Amino acid sequence: MKKQAVLAALASTIVVATPISAQDREGWPESFTVGTASQGGTYFAYGSGWANFVAENLGVSGGGEITGGPMQNMALVHTGDLKFGLTTLGPARESMDGNSPLAPGMKMNNVCAMFPMYETPFSVTALSSSGIKSISDIPDGATIGFGPAGSTSDTYFPRMMETLGVNFERRNGSWSDLGGQLQDGLIDVVAFAAGVPVPAVSQLEAQTDVNIISMTDEEAAKITEAFPVSEFNIQPGTYQSLDEPSRVVSMWNFAMVNCDVPESFVYEITKLTMENNDKMVSIHKAARHSVPENYDKNNVLPWHAGAARWFNENGFPIEDGAIK
Repeated sequence: MKKQAVLAALASTIVVATPISAQDREGWPESFTVGTASQGGTYFAYGSGWANFVAENLGVSGGGEITGGPMQNMALVHTGDLKFGLTTLGPARESMDGNSPLAPGMKMNNVCAMFPMYETPFSVTALSSSGIKSISDIPDGATIGFGPAGSTSDTYFPRMMETLGVNFERRNGSWSDLGGQLQDGLIDVVAFAAGVPVPAVSQLEAQTDVNIISMTDEEAAKITEAFPVSEFNIQPGTYQSLDEPSRVVSMWNFAMVNCDVPESFVYEITKLTMENNDKMVSIHKAARHSVPENYDKNNVLPWHAGAARWFNENGFPIEDGAIK
């Protein structure tokens, strides 16, 4: 009986797809890996779950890999060390322009967009016991955790804090590790840039009381003027600690692929992902924004021909000049 229940549960995660001929699979890899980020963050949960979903339905072995996040993913996908990765459009632009701190001067232009993921809110979390309820409450010289070195958070959040006049000591680490350090009183604040809910924050607030800190009107205006972000509200219910919207800023994320990956493979992955949003949301709630209507948020990366074919076939036009 138990065996039948397990088989039924596994079957419920698999989408029945139209069979793909051997000819259409020409050039497909035997396996693939998706560059994500650190454990405890949204990239790792989203990317690993998505890779498993694709592997189960397309019959190609696949999985997620822990990386340093968007900047490193751009480098790994550009060089072909990884075929797929997740990135934020700010770091993607810097990498394409040759301004990545990981490889200064290297223009990472062999990276193509596949589909929109979600917006990355830049949010600040502190223990309620600290008394920090606003950005202006952060004490002079506070130790702030900015996530893994080279991540979107580490790239932009320190500069945002400096713009807002915060004087701090910088700490890097995985989101899980920084959440633990915050709980243990080893750091004062964690500045998260990740899709919500951030697993590390959800775990933290299940164990202690936390403050999810909002930006004021003036702070949000100052940051949106200085950085490639837009205003964003973290909605009540996203975290049990929130009973009203929390105003922050955000940046869009896209799934990307090495531009040399076969068109038919990328087409089938895009089709599977864009046509099964309910399955993607079951992987991570942030995927409710992983819908084709958000394709126009990409103003940085060229589109892979396989992805562009699916979008064009389904009424989301991508011009030839935007396709590589």
